[in-house]
Amino acid sequence: MSIEKHHFIVDDKGNRTAIILDMAEYEKLMEEIEELEAIRAYDAAIASGDEAIPFEQAVNEIERSRQ
Repeated sequence: MSIEKHHFIVDDKGNRTAIILDMAEYEKLMEEIEELEAIRAYDAAIASGDEAIPFEQAVNEIERSRQ
C-alpha cells in the first residue's frame, strides 16, 4: 500500500496527534490487521500442541458447555 499524501491533525505545539485516511486506505489496513490476527491465532494453535478436532465437534462441545 502506498500512501502518497498524509493528512495529519496537530496539537497547539505542532505535534502530530492523528492522521486522516481515506476509506480505501482504512479498509485495506483493517483487512491486513484481520489477516495478521488470523495468522497469529493459527500460530498459537499450532504452538499449543493441542489435538485438532473437526469443526462440527468443536461447535457441539461449545453448545453443550453453554447449556
